[in-house]
Amino acid sequence: MSDLQLNIASDQALGGQGTAGDYFALLKPRVMSLVIFTAFVGIVAAPGTLHPLLAFLALIAIAVGAGASGALNMWYDADIDAVMRRTRSRPVPSGAILPGEALGFGAVLAVASVIALGLFVNLVAAALLAFTIFFYVVIYTMWLKRWTPQNIVIGGAAGALPPMIGWAAVTGTIDLGGISLFLIIFMWTPPHFWALALFREDDYGKAGVPMLPNVAGRDETRKQILLYTLVLLPLTFLPALLGVSGPLYVTGVALLSAIFLYYATSVYRLREGAAADRACKKLFGFSILWLFLVFALIPLERLLGIAGFATVLP
Repeated sequence: MSDLQLNIASDQALGGQGTAGDYFALLKPRVMSLVIFTAFVGIVAAPGTLHPLLAFLALIAIAVGAGASGALNMWYDADIDAVMRRTRSRPVPSGAILPGEALGFGAVLAVASVIALGLFVNLVAAALLAFTIFFYVVIYTMWLKRWTPQNIVIGGAAGALPPMIGWAAVTGTIDLGGISLFLIIFMWTPPHFWALALFREDDYGKAGVPMLPNVAGRDETRKQILLYTLVLLPLTFLPALLGVSGPLYVTGVALLSAIFLYYATSVYRLREGAAADRACKKLFGFSILWLFLVFALIPLERLLGIAGFATVLP
Protein backbone atom coordinates (compact mmCIF):
# COMPACT_ATOMS: atom_id res chain seq x y z
CA MET A 1 0.00 0.00 0.00
CA SER A 2 1.38 3.40 -0.96
CA ASP A 3 2.02 6.21 1.53
CA LEU A 4 -0.87 8.14 -0.04
CA GLN A 5 -3.26 5.22 0.47
CA LEU A 6 -2.05 4.78 4.05
CA ASN A 7 -2.67 8.47 4.73
CA ILE A 8 -6.20 8.26 3.32
CA ALA A 9 -6.97 5.08 5.28
CA SER A 10 -5.64 6.66 8.49
CA ASP A 11 -7.73 9.80 8.01
CA GLN A 12 -10.81 7.74 7.20
CA ALA A 13 -10.36 5.92 10.49
CA LEU A 14 -10.24 9.29 12.26
CA GLY A 15 -13.28 10.58 10.41
CA GLY A 16 -11.43 13.25 8.42
CA GLN A 17 -9.36 16.06 9.86
CA GLY A 18 -10.20 18.86 7.43
CA THR A 19 -9.44 22.42 8.49
CA ALA A 20 -11.18 25.56 7.27
CA GLY A 21 -8.33 25.92 4.78
CA ASP A 22 -8.97 22.42 3.44
CA TYR A 23 -12.64 23.17 2.91
CA PHE A 24 -11.73 26.43 1.20
CA ALA A 25 -9.36 24.52 -1.10
CA LEU A 26 -12.24 22.17 -1.88
CA LEU A 27 -14.00 25.13 -3.53
CA LYS A 28 -11.20 25.52 -6.12
CA PRO A 29 -10.64 29.21 -5.26
CA ARG A 30 -8.58 29.99 -8.37
CA VAL A 31 -11.34 28.73 -10.61
CA MET A 32 -13.90 30.50 -8.43
CA SER A 33 -12.07 33.81 -8.82
CA LEU A 34 -12.30 33.56 -12.61
CA VAL A 35 -16.00 32.68 -12.34
CA ILE A 36 -16.66 35.71 -10.11
CA PHE A 37 -14.78 38.01 -12.47
CA THR A 38 -16.50 36.86 -15.67
CA ALA A 39 -19.91 36.94 -13.97
CA PHE A 40 -19.14 40.49 -12.82
CA VAL A 41 -18.34 41.46 -16.40
CA GLY A 42 -21.67 39.97 -17.48
CA ILE A 43 -23.45 42.14 -14.91
CA VAL A 44 -21.55 45.27 -16.01
CA ALA A 45 -22.01 44.59 -19.74
CA ALA A 46 -25.74 43.86 -19.58
CA PRO A 47 -28.20 46.61 -20.53
CA GLY A 48 -30.09 47.97 -17.57
CA THR A 49 -29.10 48.23 -13.93
CA LEU A 50 -29.11 46.02 -10.89
CA HIS A 51 -29.10 47.41 -7.37
CA PRO A 52 -25.54 47.14 -5.97
CA LEU A 53 -26.72 44.97 -3.07
CA LEU A 54 -28.49 42.58 -5.45
CA ALA A 55 -25.44 42.53 -7.72
CA PHE A 56 -23.29 41.64 -4.71
CA LEU A 57 -25.69 38.88 -3.66
CA ALA A 58 -25.75 37.55 -7.22
CA LEU A 59 -21.95 37.34 -7.30
CA ILE A 60 -21.88 35.61 -3.92
CA ALA A 61 -24.45 33.04 -5.09
CA ILE A 62 -22.57 32.43 -8.35
CA ALA A 63 -19.29 32.07 -6.42
CA VAL A 64 -20.84 29.58 -4.00
CA GLY A 65 -22.30 27.64 -6.93
CA ALA A 66 -18.87 27.50 -8.55
CA GLY A 67 -17.33 26.35 -5.28
CA ALA A 68 -19.99 23.67 -4.94
CA SER A 69 -19.11 22.41 -8.42
CA GLY A 70 -15.45 22.26 -7.42
CA ALA A 71 -16.22 20.31 -4.25
CA LEU A 72 -18.40 17.81 -6.09
CA ASN A 73 -15.75 17.47 -8.78
CA MET A 74 -13.09 16.69 -6.16
CA TRP A 75 -15.41 14.17 -4.50
CA TYR A 76 -15.97 12.24 -7.72
CA ASP A 77 -12.45 12.62 -9.13
CA ALA A 78 -10.57 11.62 -5.97
CA ASP A 79 -9.22 8.48 -7.69
CA ILE A 80 -7.87 10.47 -10.62
CA ASP A 81 -6.53 13.28 -8.44
CA ALA A 82 -4.60 10.77 -6.31
CA VAL A 83 -2.31 9.75 -9.20
CA MET A 84 -1.68 13.12 -10.80
CA ARG A 85 1.20 15.24 -9.49
CA ARG A 86 -0.79 18.42 -10.05
CA THR A 87 -3.75 17.29 -7.94
CA ARG A 88 -2.65 14.62 -5.45
CA SER A 89 -2.32 17.12 -2.58
CA ARG A 90 -5.98 18.16 -2.87
CA PRO A 91 -8.06 17.70 0.30
CA VAL A 92 -9.81 14.44 -0.67
CA PRO A 93 -6.89 12.39 -2.10
CA SER A 94 -4.64 13.66 0.70
CA GLY A 95 -7.17 12.36 3.23
CA ALA A 96 -7.80 15.72 4.89
CA ILE A 97 -11.46 15.58 3.89
CA LEU A 98 -13.41 12.35 3.44
CA PRO A 99 -15.28 11.75 0.16
CA GLY A 100 -18.64 11.76 1.92
CA GLU A 101 -17.82 15.06 3.59
CA ALA A 102 -16.92 16.60 0.24
CA LEU A 103 -20.13 15.27 -1.30
CA GLY A 104 -22.31 16.63 1.47
CA PHE A 105 -20.52 19.97 1.55
CA GLY A 106 -20.80 20.43 -2.21
CA ALA A 107 -24.44 19.34 -2.39
CA VAL A 108 -25.54 21.73 0.36
CA LEU A 109 -23.70 24.65 -1.24
CA ALA A 110 -25.13 23.84 -4.68
CA VAL A 111 -28.74 23.82 -3.47
CA ALA A 112 -28.24 26.93 -1.31
CA SER A 113 -26.63 28.94 -4.11
CA VAL A 114 -29.41 28.22 -6.60
CA ILE A 115 -32.16 28.97 -4.10
CA ALA A 116 -30.50 32.21 -3.02
CA LEU A 117 -30.03 33.44 -6.58
CA GLY A 118 -33.66 32.64 -7.39
CA LEU A 119 -35.02 34.34 -4.28
CA PHE A 120 -32.87 37.47 -4.33
CA VAL A 121 -32.33 38.04 -8.06
CA ASN A 122 -34.44 36.13 -10.61
CA LEU A 123 -35.37 32.64 -11.72
CA VAL A 124 -33.65 32.80 -15.10
CA ALA A 125 -30.25 33.43 -13.49
CA ALA A 126 -30.97 30.72 -10.90
CA ALA A 127 -31.91 28.21 -13.62
CA LEU A 128 -28.69 28.97 -15.50
CA LEU A 129 -26.66 28.48 -12.32
CA ALA A 130 -28.39 25.15 -11.63
CA PHE A 131 -27.73 24.02 -15.20
CA THR A 132 -24.07 25.08 -14.90
CA ILE A 133 -23.55 23.03 -11.73
CA PHE A 134 -25.34 20.02 -13.25
CA PHE A 135 -23.38 20.27 -16.49
CA TYR A 136 -20.00 20.53 -14.76
CA VAL A 137 -20.60 17.77 -12.23
CA VAL A 138 -22.70 15.25 -14.16
CA ILE A 139 -22.01 15.84 -17.86
CA TYR A 140 -18.33 16.84 -17.64
CA THR A 141 -16.95 15.25 -14.46
CA MET A 142 -18.90 12.00 -14.40
CA TRP A 143 -19.13 11.37 -18.12
CA LEU A 144 -17.08 13.40 -20.60
CA LYS A 145 -13.82 13.65 -18.64
CA ARG A 146 -13.36 9.88 -18.45
CA TRP A 147 -14.78 8.82 -21.82
CA THR A 148 -13.86 11.18 -24.64
CA PRO A 149 -10.96 13.39 -25.73
CA GLN A 150 -13.63 15.99 -26.52
CA ASN A 151 -14.15 16.38 -22.77
CA ILE A 152 -12.69 19.89 -22.71
CA VAL A 153 -14.50 21.00 -25.86
CA ILE A 154 -18.00 20.08 -24.67
CA GLY A 155 -17.32 20.43 -20.96
CA GLY A 156 -16.01 23.95 -21.51
CA ALA A 157 -19.63 25.11 -21.69
CA ALA A 158 -19.83 24.97 -17.88
CA GLY A 159 -16.93 27.37 -17.44
CA ALA A 160 -18.31 29.66 -20.13
CA LEU A 161 -21.75 30.18 -18.54
CA PRO A 162 -20.93 32.57 -15.63
CA PRO A 163 -21.03 35.78 -17.73
CA MET A 164 -24.41 34.66 -19.08
CA ILE A 165 -25.60 34.16 -15.51
CA GLY A 166 -24.41 37.66 -14.63
CA TRP A 167 -26.11 39.06 -17.72
CA ALA A 168 -29.36 37.26 -16.86
CA ALA A 169 -29.17 38.57 -13.29
CA VAL A 170 -29.60 42.08 -14.73
CA THR A 171 -31.93 41.45 -17.67
CA GLY A 172 -33.83 38.31 -16.63
CA THR A 173 -33.26 37.01 -20.17
CA ILE A 174 -30.83 35.07 -22.34
CA ASP A 175 -29.90 37.09 -25.40
CA LEU A 176 -27.12 37.65 -27.92
CA GLY A 177 -25.01 39.94 -25.74
CA GLY A 178 -24.64 37.34 -23.01
CA ILE A 179 -24.18 34.58 -25.56
CA SER A 180 -21.29 36.49 -27.17
CA LEU A 181 -19.43 36.48 -23.84
CA PHE A 182 -20.20 32.77 -23.44
CA LEU A 183 -18.78 31.97 -26.89
CA ILE A 184 -15.46 33.67 -26.15
CA ILE A 185 -14.80 31.51 -23.08
CA PHE A 186 -16.22 28.39 -24.74
CA MET A 187 -13.81 28.62 -27.69
CA TRP A 188 -10.91 29.75 -25.47
CA THR A 189 -11.12 26.65 -23.27
CA PRO A 190 -9.77 23.99 -25.70
CA PRO A 191 -6.51 25.76 -26.70
CA HIS A 192 -5.98 26.80 -23.08
CA PHE A 193 -6.34 23.30 -21.63
CA TRP A 194 -4.74 21.44 -24.53
CA ALA A 195 -1.61 23.57 -24.07
CA LEU A 196 -1.57 22.33 -20.46
CA ALA A 197 -2.24 18.76 -21.56
CA LEU A 198 0.76 18.81 -23.90
CA PHE A 199 3.25 19.34 -21.09
CA ARG A 200 1.22 17.26 -18.57
CA GLU A 201 0.63 14.39 -20.97
CA ASP A 202 2.22 11.77 -18.71
CA ASP A 203 0.10 12.86 -15.76
CA TYR A 204 -3.14 12.47 -17.69
CA GLY A 205 -1.94 9.18 -19.13
CA LYS A 206 -1.25 7.71 -15.67
CA ALA A 207 -4.70 8.81 -14.51
CA GLY A 208 -6.40 7.30 -17.55
CA VAL A 209 -7.96 10.60 -18.61
CA PRO A 210 -8.38 10.62 -22.41
CA MET A 211 -6.99 14.07 -23.12
CA LEU A 212 -6.37 14.81 -26.80
CA PRO A 213 -2.54 14.35 -26.74
CA ASN A 214 -2.93 10.87 -25.21
CA VAL A 215 -5.57 9.80 -27.73
CA ALA A 216 -4.88 11.61 -31.00
CA GLY A 217 -1.21 12.44 -30.51
CA ARG A 218 0.77 15.60 -29.89
CA ASP A 219 0.86 16.77 -33.52
CA GLU A 220 -2.92 16.56 -33.88
CA THR A 221 -3.31 18.43 -30.60
CA ARG A 222 -1.06 21.23 -31.87
CA LYS A 223 -3.13 21.44 -35.03
CA GLN A 224 -6.38 21.59 -33.05
CA ILE A 225 -4.95 24.33 -30.81
CA LEU A 226 -4.19 26.45 -33.86
CA LEU A 227 -7.57 25.76 -35.49
CA TYR A 228 -9.53 26.64 -32.36
CA THR A 229 -7.44 29.78 -31.95
CA LEU A 230 -8.29 30.85 -35.50
CA VAL A 231 -11.99 30.40 -34.71
CA LEU A 232 -11.72 32.06 -31.29
CA LEU A 233 -10.05 35.30 -32.30
CA PRO A 234 -12.76 36.60 -34.67
CA LEU A 235 -15.40 35.71 -32.06
CA THR A 236 -13.80 38.12 -29.61
CA PHE A 237 -15.06 41.00 -31.77
CA LEU A 238 -18.67 39.83 -31.50
CA PRO A 239 -19.44 41.93 -28.38
CA ALA A 240 -18.44 45.04 -30.34
CA LEU A 241 -20.68 44.08 -33.26
CA LEU A 242 -23.55 43.70 -30.81
CA GLY A 243 -22.94 47.07 -29.19
CA VAL A 244 -21.78 45.56 -25.90
CA SER A 245 -18.28 47.06 -26.19
CA GLY A 246 -16.60 49.95 -27.95
CA PRO A 247 -13.36 51.16 -29.57
CA LEU A 248 -11.09 50.58 -26.57
CA TYR A 249 -12.21 46.95 -26.45
CA VAL A 250 -11.67 46.47 -30.18
CA THR A 251 -8.17 47.97 -30.07
CA GLY A 252 -7.15 45.97 -27.01
CA VAL A 253 -8.57 42.72 -28.33
CA ALA A 254 -6.77 43.16 -31.66
CA LEU A 255 -3.41 43.54 -29.91
CA LEU A 256 -4.01 40.73 -27.43
CA SER A 257 -5.25 38.36 -30.12
CA ALA A 258 -2.17 38.97 -32.24
CA ILE A 259 -0.02 37.83 -29.31
CA PHE A 260 -2.29 34.83 -28.68
CA LEU A 261 -1.98 33.81 -32.33
CA TYR A 262 1.81 34.14 -32.14
CA TYR A 263 1.98 31.76 -29.17
CA ALA A 264 -0.46 29.29 -30.76
CA THR A 265 1.60 29.33 -33.95
CA SER A 266 4.76 28.70 -31.93
CA VAL A 267 3.13 25.64 -30.34
CA TYR A 268 2.20 24.39 -33.82
CA ARG A 269 5.70 24.93 -35.23
CA LEU A 270 7.86 23.64 -32.39
CA ARG A 271 7.45 19.88 -32.17
CA GLU A 272 10.33 18.50 -30.10
CA GLY A 273 12.46 19.14 -27.04
CA ALA A 274 12.52 21.80 -24.36
CA ALA A 275 11.57 24.56 -26.81
CA ALA A 276 8.27 22.78 -27.57
CA ASP A 277 7.47 22.45 -23.87
CA ARG A 278 8.30 26.12 -23.29
CA ALA A 279 6.00 27.13 -26.14
CA CYS A 280 3.12 25.17 -24.58
CA LYS A 281 3.75 26.67 -21.15
CA LYS A 282 3.89 30.18 -22.60
CA LEU A 283 0.59 29.69 -24.43
CA PHE A 284 -1.04 28.24 -21.32
CA GLY A 285 0.17 31.10 -19.13
CA PHE A 286 -0.65 33.84 -21.62
CA SER A 287 -4.10 32.40 -22.34
CA ILE A 288 -5.09 33.05 -18.71
CA LEU A 289 -3.85 36.64 -18.92
CA TRP A 290 -5.52 37.05 -22.32
CA LEU A 291 -8.94 36.05 -21.05
CA PHE A 292 -8.66 38.32 -18.03
CA LEU A 293 -7.59 41.33 -20.10
CA VAL A 294 -10.19 40.78 -22.82
CA PHE A 295 -12.98 40.71 -20.25
CA ALA A 296 -11.44 43.54 -18.21
CA LEU A 297 -11.68 45.86 -21.23
CA ILE A 298 -15.48 45.95 -20.96
CA PRO A 299 -15.75 47.29 -17.38
CA LEU A 300 -12.78 49.55 -18.11
CA GLU A 301 -14.74 51.15 -20.93
CA ARG A 302 -17.68 51.65 -18.58
CA LEU A 303 -15.39 53.22 -15.98
CA LEU A 304 -13.92 55.61 -18.54
CA GLY A 305 -17.35 56.45 -19.93
CA ILE A 306 -16.60 55.05 -23.39
CA ALA A 307 -19.85 54.06 -25.08
CA GLY A 308 -20.24 50.79 -26.95
CA PHE A 309 -20.76 50.73 -30.68
CA ALA A 310 -24.32 51.01 -31.94
CA THR A 311 -25.91 47.60 -32.41
CA VAL A 312 -25.65 46.52 -36.02
CA LEU A 313 -28.07 43.64 -35.74
CA PRO A 314 -31.84 44.19 -35.73
